[in-house]
Amino acid sequence: MDFTGRDFLQILDFSSDELRYMLEVAKIFKNYKKTGQSHKYFPDKNIVLLFEKTSTRTRCSFEVAGHDLGIGVTYLDPTGSQMGHKESIADTAQVLAKLYDGIEYRGFAQKTVNDLAKYSSVPVWNGLTDYCHPTQALADFMTIEEYFGSLSGLTVAYLGDTRNNVANSLMAMSAKMGVNYIACGPTALKPDSGLLKKCQAVAAENGSTITITSDLQALSDTADVVYTDVWLSMGEDKSKWGERIKQLKPYQVTMKVMDLAKPTTIFMHPLPSFHDLETAVGRDVYEEYGLNELEVTNEVFTSERSLVFEEAENRMHTIKAIIYLTLKDKE
Repeated sequence: MDFTGRDFLQILDFSSDELRYMLEVAKIFKNYKKTGQSHKYFPDKNIVLLFEKTSTRTRCSFEVAGHDLGIGVTYLDPTGSQMGHKESIADTAQVLAKLYDGIEYRGFAQKTVNDLAKYSSVPVWNGLTDYCHPTQALADFMTIEEYFGSLSGLTVAYLGDTRNNVANSLMAMSAKMGVNYIACGPTALKPDSGLLKKCQAVAAENGSTITITSDLQALSDTADVVYTDVWLSMGEDKSKWGERIKQLKPYQVTMKVMDLAKPTTIFMHPLPSFHDLETAVGRDVYEEYGLNELEVTNEVFTSERSLVFEEAENRMHTIKAIIYLTLKDKE
């Protein structure tokens, strides 16, 4: 399959076979990493990381992936460039494309990463926007397949704000890979209708279903994966915490919820997570609202059923596959 020069903006831009191929390449690179096999294929290439939203896993994954591939990496934090301030997105894209072989963007509007891709002559990769988080979804499915051995017949259940960026990409990836998907949360936070319609059509083609519900009983003896994310996304006004807690507390992932699904059900989360009081945000929420655990209890997060750190590692392997496939020369 030819990915050379292509952008990686959202899951729905790729066919099921293409996504499957990315996962297979990621597995190869993971094996190389574990066995110490050098794979510095691009010693003369350079990439730039544009971050309007800070991150631990996304930045580190791109930097380590680039280093392992022999690529030079430049990181620009929110104050490190003039993009959107003194220089337009179009101008920024064209300048960076003259200097670099690939551009990663992590920030707010999907339109920004789309415009970067529109005006750039080199591949652009979406590290996260408010609309979707495609590199996360790819890593999630690599992790799920590693654990179960196959994706066939599985059901992924997302609990909480089912219209956030992670949920959007998880739903799209489920549809593409023929995995059943349950979005379980309050009606006020249901997925975008346009995206839902597209994903349902793709799911039908691949023999899977998408269920939108506010009833936790939908997980009963069904869900193989219970997935959640923070209740307030980066960039949202913290004054919304009270409203979100009221809406989403019924969908907190507890051991009772895990047991409602299956004995073999695993827990996943993109991180960071507010499962204890070891973060400044967690302590602030506790002081104002009295909750010492938010979207997931510490019991679940630290249990043997939790694959959150395996999931975090796989961000690097799947990102490496994306970089490699889009930068390599045509065969």
